[in-house]
Amino acid sequence: MQIGLTYGDVRGQRDPGVIAEQIQATSGTAWISQGPNLDALTTLAVVGEGPAELGTAVVPFPQRHPLVLASQALTVQAATGNRLTLGIGAGISLMVGGMFGLPTDRPARRLREYLEVLRPLLRGEAVDHHGETLTAVGSVTVEDAKAPPVLVAALGPAMLRVAGELADGTITWMTGPRTLADHVVPSITKAADTPPRIVAGFAVCVTAEEDAVRARFASDFALAGQVPEYRAMLDREGVDGPADVLLAGDEDAVARQIDQLRDTGLTDLMLAPIGTPTEQQRTMEFLSGCPSGRVPFVETT
Repeated sequence: MQIGLTYGDVRGQRDPGVIAEQIQATSGTAWISQGPNLDALTTLAVVGEGPAELGTAVVPFPQRHPLVLASQALTVQAATGNRLTLGIGAGISLMVGGMFGLPTDRPARRLREYLEVLRPLLRGEAVDHHGETLTAVGSVTVEDAKAPPVLVAALGPAMLRVAGELADGTITWMTGPRTLADHVVPSITKAADTPPRIVAGFAVCVTAEEDAVRARFASDFALAGQVPEYRAMLDREGVDGPADVLLAGDEDAVARQIDQLRDTGLTDLMLAPIGTPTEQQRTMEFLSGCPSGRVPFVETT
């Protein structure tokens, strides 16, 4: 199991220069979340030297026509020496519909059509698609850019099936170990022709004030616990809210939680350090130093 760090809106980061500096100091995989503020792909394009892999986790695709997203992704590939892993998702339906006025029905069907168009475009092939939910005619060519791997944020059975059939794997967020082991991992693996990449994202905090950290997280992410997409996974896990799947506690406690996640069959752990600056520093030191030897992590600052 590989472990990487995530940056961007999920950690409340707004300064692309600071994010780029932090990513440059990271080896392994650096993920960046896409929220309503900084654009993830644009931020990655200016990173320059740094980690062997740069990933988006994730770019909502309803707002970006596949011709547009293919152009953006291949531009990032050319700018970063083909280090991009493109994570995409259907987005939170309340935001896609409420903020952008876009349809949110038939998400699995929309995802299938989108991938059927996007994957050829990323390979430099022309498309002439006139489907139920999408029309796309054209091609994208960017010099020295290779098609990046594509991972899909998928939680429900139908979405996981499409991700297994048409993508290279999946990315989850706040999905607990029981749900990963009993639902996500077997569902996408069954649908895939080759072993899929399964990236599980969690917030993490190494702290002596676990109860206080969980209380703050419960308040800060209260809305996420009410969103139907995440609520379904929390219910499947049998927990009350996001704070119950937060990785938190002292070094030994967090190491045990990571060990439990390793046993689920996921291939990657994507961690977002949270808390006070002191807590975040302690978390980063634990993850990079790995005194227990149980956490294969990347050096970072």
